[in-house]
Amino acid sequence: MKPAQGLVRVCLYALPIILLAQGTAFPVTAETLSLKRAVQLALAHSPAAGEASADNQRAFASYREAKDQYLPQFLIGSGLGDSWGYPLSLEGSAPSLVNVTAQSALFNPALRDFVHAARLEYKAIGEENKDRHNQITQDTVLTYIELAKWEQEIDQLRQHHEEALKAQEIVDQRVQAGVDSEQIGKQARLAAARTSLRIIQAEGAIDVLRTNLSQLTGVPVNSLQIAPDSVPGFPEIPANSDESTKAEESNPAVLHAQQHAIAQSFRARAEHRSLWPSADFATQYAVLAKFNNWTQFFPNNVFQRNNATVGVVLRFPFFNPSQHAHAQAADAEAIRATKEVDATKNQVSQQTLKLRRSVEQLRAAQEVSELEYEIAQSNVQTMDIKIKSGTSTINEGDQARVDLFEKYNALQDANFQLIQARVGLLRATGELESWLDQGK
Repeated sequence: MKPAQGLVRVCLYALPIILLAQGTAFPVTAETLSLKRAVQLALAHSPAAGEASADNQRAFASYREAKDQYLPQFLIGSGLGDSWGYPLSLEGSAPSLVNVTAQSALFNPALRDFVHAARLEYKAIGEENKDRHNQITQDTVLTYIELAKWEQEIDQLRQHHEEALKAQEIVDQRVQAGVDSEQIGKQARLAAARTSLRIIQAEGAIDVLRTNLSQLTGVPVNSLQIAPDSVPGFPEIPANSDESTKAEESNPAVLHAQQHAIAQSFRARAEHRSLWPSADFATQYAVLAKFNNWTQFFPNNVFQRNNATVGVVLRFPFFNPSQHAHAQAADAEAIRATKEVDATKNQVSQQTLKLRRSVEQLRAAQEVSELEYEIAQSNVQTMDIKIKSGTSTINEGDQARVDLFEKYNALQDANFQLIQARVGLLRATGELESWLDQGK
């Protein structure tokens, strides 16, 4: 190898180390994130999704805990101890070198209902997790759309700000020349300050929304890039549609309340059936020690070191006032859960109706804002023509542009408020996921 080639190769190997030592960061490839992909990542990475998964795992473990009582539970131990006189029992068993016991439920009506209740609670947690997933989806969608709104708006705001600064400079010159009054100069500075404030608000909103979307999706902020075109259009709402009934049938909160109420009824019945007879399978095997004086009380031809017992333990509860009271309390909890189903249905119905009416009102308000913005645009064009013809002053033209800027901001806010209401209505009626599937 020639010396020059070796030097070049050494430099190429050392270049990344030098860049890292100097703190030079390599460029991060931006990831274009569609709305549908953002929601998928949020459902997988957000803390709320992790909490929902943990609750689901806990509910399933509780169901298995109740169901597995029908399986034998084995215990291996030892009861070592010296004896004086007849060998007395240690914790209910004879002193032994090795002791193996097994026990399981055989016939237990209360346990059967407890298992049903645990299974229904597991299903109820599944419906509650659906509601959490819908909340995560809604938060991600609104964050994504609001971020797209501000990113699209900030360029227009900067253009308005430049126009306001130019107008302020012209007015300041006219004020210094004595053509305009000081009051007009303050109005020009106020218009420029308003556009500057709106830009600061937009930049702050973009930073906060990008950070929030990054935390939801797990995508680094520096490499996060959204695609506004991936947001699907909203479907038309039929004039005579009954969203309230649809929401009551498909809303996860209602389904969760229904499953929980049924589970509480099974639990209450189980508490009453705890006073019924029950039977458990039980077995025990023990290896006895000779130093526990067994041979003093049993002849050698009678004493057995290896002993086993297999049988059924029967229980007949006949007087238990405490359990009676506990069962009555469970009845009250079941009645309360049933009433909560009705309350949840009423709440969902009212919220859906409010969202429907809110969409209608916001749609009308958005139409008003759009017409006001179009009129403001026409006024600016008219003022430009009048200024050129000498029939209007520059101050009147500046005032028309200030009005246009205000109407533009009002239109953007009205558009987003309408989108918020539409997304909320889609979630209430269970159509949010199907709407997302229509996106790119």
